[in-house]
Amino acid sequence: MLPVEIVFMAPEHLDHVIRIEQVSFTLPWSRESFLGEIQANDHATYVVALRPGSSQVLGYAGMWLVLNEAHITTLAVDPQHRRKNIASLLLGRLMREAFLKGGRIMFLEVRDSNTDARKLYEKFRFKIRGRRKQYYSDEDALVMSRPLM
Repeated sequence: MLPVEIVFMAPEHLDHVIRIEQVSFTLPWSRESFLGEIQANDHATYVVALRPGSSQVLGYAGMWLVLNEAHITTLAVDPQHRRKNIASLLLGRLMREAFLKGGRIMFLEVRDSNTDARKLYEKFRFKIRGRRKQYYSDEDALVMSRPLM
């Protein structure tokens, strides 16, 4: 396990975030999208995993919290640092932040074929609740959720 520090995402993290985003997703978000989320969206919380004492972003995650419902919007880890517990730390931090801010249930969508991500969410006791047909241009998404306590 790699030691990491989880902090709130800031503009100075975005160069690293965008690099990870581009290698992780077929339709990556833009720098402007992330900037809008962290500067102008009162419902959004975004965090990054850093090497302690460094500004190197190893992964990031984000969510929206509306009323008592948290919705994970993104979660990615640098391919060089996957399978080192970073995604678990990011997800755990989002769950904690959501609960502390009044969230009582958390939702997400995941590609049906993304077995690694599904295993992570199942480890955190997320359950499949439904399917969104063609949520991604080329594939369905599974809707997963779990209560926060």
